[in-house]
Amino acid sequence: MTSNRPGLDRRGFLLATTTATALALTTGCTRTAGDSGNTTETGTPRRGGTLRAAFAGGGAGETLDPHAVNLFVDAARAKALYDKLADFGTDLAPVPRLAEHWEPNRTLDTWKVTLREAAFHDGRPVTAEDVLHSYRRIADPDAAFRAKASLEPVDLAASRALGATTVEFRLKRPYAEFPNVLAAFGAYIVPEGTTSFERPVGSGPFTFVSFTPGRSLVVERNDAYWEGAPHLDRVEFVVATEESARTGALLGGQVQYAHELDPATARTYEGGGRMNVIRLPGSAMQGFVMKTDRPPFDDKRVRQAFFLIADRQELVDGALSGAGVIGNDLFGKGYRHYASGLPQRTRDLDRARALLKAAGAENLEVTLDTAPAATGFVEAAGIFKEQAAEAGVTVEIRVGDKDTYWSDILNDGTFASYRSGAMPIEAHISQRLLTGSTTNATQWRHRDFDDLYRQAQSTPDEQGRTALYERMQRRLHDEGGFLIWGFADWIVATAPAVRGVSAEAPANTLDWARFDRVWFA
Repeated sequence: MTSNRPGLDRRGFLLATTTATALALTTGCTRTAGDSGNTTETGTPRRGGTLRAAFAGGGAGETLDPHAVNLFVDAARAKALYDKLADFGTDLAPVPRLAEHWEPNRTLDTWKVTLREAAFHDGRPVTAEDVLHSYRRIADPDAAFRAKASLEPVDLAASRALGATTVEFRLKRPYAEFPNVLAAFGAYIVPEGTTSFERPVGSGPFTFVSFTPGRSLVVERNDAYWEGAPHLDRVEFVVATEESARTGALLGGQVQYAHELDPATARTYEGGGRMNVIRLPGSAMQGFVMKTDRPPFDDKRVRQAFFLIADRQELVDGALSGAGVIGNDLFGKGYRHYASGLPQRTRDLDRARALLKAAGAENLEVTLDTAPAATGFVEAAGIFKEQAAEAGVTVEIRVGDKDTYWSDILNDGTFASYRSGAMPIEAHISQRLLTGSTTNATQWRHRDFDDLYRQAQSTPDEQGRTALYERMQRRLHDEGGFLIWGFADWIVATAPAVRGVSAEAPANTLDWARFDRVWFA
């Protein structure tokens, strides 16, 4: 079933073609003066109303298959309809969801997961067989689901149901951070045997009403939700690809939530009473990748020099309009296991010049690949070019195709702009920094580093693992291939009357896009 409700066009105009839509807009958007900036759950939640949320979309090829999520709008829609066994908290530690608890064996290669009492929208209980079906579907070698990489350590053929509410996961090797698998992006649980998602059945806080790919999804409150019924009657996800369209629709009262605002837009309207601007800290790592397997960056002294060339605050101010904090050439600032004790690196051009001279790289010329593939990429490249010139380094900027940029720079080039969303530090290491990692953009391959990671995964003691992660991060801080200059805020905005939107959760964590917690004042 599809909806005849239109989405938002490029100019942000909404054609309210049905009485029901018009009624939802008038009854769900009561505004009160002086609410701007109030982004926490204040007061007693009120029940009722329809929230319309605007996201950038993926076009007519969109699907409600939760295992095929890729864009933010995909993840937000999946979160409304489905649940995972776990999700990530604000520090990227896994938090139980459909899994009530988990427990490993002594050798960390078998984990038992006990399910809580929960039901799908059609009344069927969520069982161990549903979990195994979902994970085996994700891991299908003929599929291209994003969560497949996270499931790689799991031997699904040997895993089994121990009754209706317990799953025994057998692993290919010891894995102390196995709960990260349960919270992996896109690892949603669907009923056993599910092959079609035209009328999706999940266990999430909202149930399906209608869907038009590239335009709109409508969902309504699930009164039987295991964590308690949502406050809202309905949520409609509408697509507005351009940031200006999302902003205009919010200001015009056509939507009450706008995802992914530019820092300049946020500065313009913040505190003005027309919208609540909500900054989600630590949502995106910003930096450059240096290919450690090819000249000039196969010499660690050149990499160290580039660390010292960067003026991080200037990059945050210029490329992100100040909407973020400086980085220290390490992923995951503020996350669990982050090596916060390492000294903050500062700019030192004299030392940078000395390192380049020692490496025989005076008057160095490098090409910096970038593209308008993420906020601030091209601007950061221009800023770093000027910073490098002060150290005698000539940077030639090559602007590529934003649609193919990520695949283009994975293995090609020598120096490139880079961004990453939130994920556990362990996942960042396993997916990007091990010899066999499939998205190893820096080409960092060191067997002794791999051994430290495996040692960490065989260490049951949390404190012991943290010490091993710190050793790995010290190595990366000294000679790694990621020049991480900042961490960007993710910016969303709501109508002044909206309450319950978290101001602390990075994007893609549990409390991000939790529309079951939202209400109208």
